[in-house]
Amino acid sequence: MLLFEHRLAERGCLLLWLLPSVLRAQSNGEARARSTPCQQSPTKVSCKGLGLRKFPKELGQGVKHLELSNNFIQNLSGSHVPGLGQLEYLDLCFNRLEAVSATTLAQLPQLRSLLLRSNRLDRNYLANGRAFRLLSNIEVLDLSANNLESHMAGWYVRNLTTLRVLDLSGNKMTRLPAGIFWSTSRLRELDLSDNYIVDIEEGAFEALEELEVVNLALNSLHCISGFSLAQLRVLNLSHNALELFASEEGAEPYLLRVLDLSHNRLLYFPELPGARYLTHLNLSNNLIASLLPGSRGPGEFALRYEEMARFNGTSRAPAALALVADLDLSNNRLQLFPLAFFHGLGSLRSLSLARNCLQDVAGESPAGGTEPSDRSPERAGLPVRWLDLRGNAIRVLPRWFFDSLPQLERIDLGSNSLQPCESPGSDWGGSWGGGSRVPAPGGSCTPFYNLPRLKHLSLRKNNITRLHPYTFNQTSLLSLDLSGNEGLFVSKEALGGLEFSLQKLSLRGNQMDNSKAELPCLDTLKVLDLSGNNLSLLPTGLFCSPLESLDVRHNNLLTLDRPALASWSRSLKDVSVAGNPFSCCSLAWLDTLQAAGVGVRDLDEALCAYRDESRNFSAKIASSPRWLCPRPEGTSPLALLVVMMGLFLLSSGACCLLRRRQKSPGFAGLQSNRVFPHRPEKEEPAEAKPADSVTKV
Repeated sequence: MLLFEHRLAERGCLLLWLLPSVLRAQSNGEARARSTPCQQSPTKVSCKGLGLRKFPKELGQGVKHLELSNNFIQNLSGSHVPGLGQLEYLDLCFNRLEAVSATTLAQLPQLRSLLLRSNRLDRNYLANGRAFRLLSNIEVLDLSANNLESHMAGWYVRNLTTLRVLDLSGNKMTRLPAGIFWSTSRLRELDLSDNYIVDIEEGAFEALEELEVVNLALNSLHCISGFSLAQLRVLNLSHNALELFASEEGAEPYLLRVLDLSHNRLLYFPELPGARYLTHLNLSNNLIASLLPGSRGPGEFALRYEEMARFNGTSRAPAALALVADLDLSNNRLQLFPLAFFHGLGSLRSLSLARNCLQDVAGESPAGGTEPSDRSPERAGLPVRWLDLRGNAIRVLPRWFFDSLPQLERIDLGSNSLQPCESPGSDWGGSWGGGSRVPAPGGSCTPFYNLPRLKHLSLRKNNITRLHPYTFNQTSLLSLDLSGNEGLFVSKEALGGLEFSLQKLSLRGNQMDNSKAELPCLDTLKVLDLSGNNLSLLPTGLFCSPLESLDVRHNNLLTLDRPALASWSRSLKDVSVAGNPFSCCSLAWLDTLQAAGVGVRDLDEALCAYRDESRNFSAKIASSPRWLCPRPEGTSPLALLVVMMGLFLLSSGACCLLRRRQKSPGFAGLQSNRVFPHRPEKEEPAEAKPADSVTKV
């Protein structure tokens, strides 16, 4: 017993002696597991998101690109930075950097790009700014989101004469004092967005003769009255509080290509007399109420600036904007659509007037007459190809409106109050309904026929109740959106003329029953949306269409027609079926789709119904609930096969049982005994003999 206790004590001492070594090895292993090595190539090293608190060591020679973003580095000092004399790109974004020493930057003479976004450079900015003066070759500097005020930012960029790109976005700058960029004369791109800038002093940009891109979005600017950056190509002033934008009138034309004035408080179309090269102009989300000469803005706005007085409440046609191709006037307060205003825009391709207060087109035609039918629309019309008029209150578009847009390919008229006209004067007119007279175009309806260039048309949510026969005749549409017109009646001839062009059709959310959706055979239709209706049968006219995508959600379908699936099996790629009262006992259509490789996009959401003698049940189609359904009388091939297999297994089991019983010891005597008949000597009552008794001869 004593010997056992002595040995146990020895082992305990040995374990205690080994424990520190084990713990050290475990901690070293954990440290190695936590310190994930940087991804390194001969000239590029990435240490992003490794939890580093200091500059990594042993990076090797020749590194030119170093990424240290998303770490916890707090300062850069000479003792932490290894010899990186060839480094050109350094990314320290999203760290905790507060201090940058001059000795550190002195070791980086070739540095050209320094990214310091989301750090704490508002601290120690005086010492840091002095260190930045050693960046003799810096070209790209990102100081965004560092809580810098105006004077701090000016101190950091002082004497950076080689700088080309500067990002000061997301800081706390409130003003741009004159001379803030006097030493960065080679600056080409400047981002000042997402600050609190209220005032730009005269001369703030005077030294920036090479400046091409300026972003001043998301600030608090109220007035730009002396815009004089003639060399600028891109200017973003969106999301400010601008009530006035006016450029200086001079002999030198502006080189401006892109101007974004969206999300401001502009009352009038801006005066841009020298912007001859402007191609993209965004004026959306302002307070422009009219484009007609002599019109006045909203009365509640006073003239806060002297420069606004010379407008006198008028808007002049932008004759100088001959190269503008994209103009966005959406989300303003326009009530009329004056085509004459846009005549100076000879290159206009895309025009958006969505979500205004438009009720009508200006009563005068672009040529000055009432019906410009005798002039050449190709020569006098606007070259607009894409027109967005959704979200207005337009009741009618006259025929000359479309004649003035001969190049129009796409128009969005959603959420208006338009009623399509019936196509007049053709051979099919006598078969439309008892020979009723075709109404003349114009009046209270809009003609959508005989527009050969129009390819895409949206008439969703226009309260259209009926489509007349051949509504879109001689208009070779590729896509047509008629969704959101509750109670819409589409006669079989309504889409006549689109049989060989229409590829995409939407009738979503119209609450149409079977009698209101008499669609013709559309030989090129690929995408069909019939969701949100009351259909119990699919329109038979579409069985000939080479559909690729079908949406029949939220209807009254009990099944999908077998003829339709047979005709679509080669072309159909995906369907959406949820929200229909399918029967769990009639899911052969699903087998057909899956056998053809058609994807059911909402299979997990689709339900089917089953009714027994007393209750109704619902189940997910994806769970194959057909086992609930009773089997019909008779023998289907599958049922017969099951029965035959059962009988075969039963008979095989009986045979095996008999063979086992024959091989058992209790029956061994029956295999070799021979029994001969004999005559009894005396007739006695019959007695039962044992089964193994034998008669010997």
